[in-house]
Amino acid sequence: MSIGTRTPRRGALARSESRQALGFVSPALAGLALFTIVPVVLSIVMGFFNWPTFGEKTFVGFDNYIKLFTDSPDFWPALRNTFVFAILYVPISVALSFLLALSLHSRIRGRGALRVLFFIPVVTPMVANVLVWKMMLQPQGLINGISQSWFGIELPNFLADPQWAMIMVVLMSVWAGLGYNMLIFSAALEQLPESTVEAARIDGAQGLRMIWSITVPLVSPSIFFASVMTMITSMQVFAQPQLLTGGGPGNSTQPIVQFIYNQGFKFQELGLAAAAAWILFAVIIAITAAQFSVQKKWVHYEH
Repeated sequence: MSIGTRTPRRGALARSESRQALGFVSPALAGLALFTIVPVVLSIVMGFFNWPTFGEKTFVGFDNYIKLFTDSPDFWPALRNTFVFAILYVPISVALSFLLALSLHSRIRGRGALRVLFFIPVVTPMVANVLVWKMMLQPQGLINGISQSWFGIELPNFLADPQWAMIMVVLMSVWAGLGYNMLIFSAALEQLPESTVEAARIDGAQGLRMIWSITVPLVSPSIFFASVMTMITSMQVFAQPQLLTGGGPGNSTQPIVQFIYNQGFKFQELGLAAAAAWILFAVIIAITAAQFSVQKKWVHYEH
């Protein structure tokens, strides 16, 4: 008899807890629907319409996608610039961050302060970072001034030269994002199993041999994570070229996200911008899937 009275009470309690839980998560669900799901669905729809900011919307099917691939003079250069930026930025950023974390892993005095120092550009607003670099790279800036006064050499106008502009955007981006991956690698290095490291030392592993054969395999999951995330952010680069070079000279540094921004907010062609955004999404998904497909060949997980 006691069991029969407990079951309805448990059911009523479970329903009450479900209602309370739903009440707590409702604001988050409403925010997710309003600011994520609705914009995503709307952007899919916009990609199939001639959608000016003001005026009548016209269904055009796949014409926006066809126009991007066949009739847009800036789309392919923007896609090329994005790949060039990612190919230069990802390996340089990951490698330098790992070397920096490795150098600060030793018990040196002030390594905590040095980590904070290298992490400051990550938390500094990108606008401030870009302004500092822009002042240094201008013809009357710090770098050219030092070169002329110390060595008598006049450097090229880095931001106005098509051959140098993308390199400067990459260097500035590497400097600004170096601290983020450094912290990831530092945390991974702190978790290295002492028994494995000690056994390797007893077997005679030292220096580069220790790093390449022991340290890198042990932290390979962190390297893989940093590589994937850095690749995704590099394909979405916008603020650095927009603020440093404006996408120029010409369109030599204009990435695909800046192209999307220009189509949507400068030329008021929201349908074309939405189509370009979904092409970028497909490219990022394809590259990420490729990274995951080859990870088993070099990433080592402890089971």
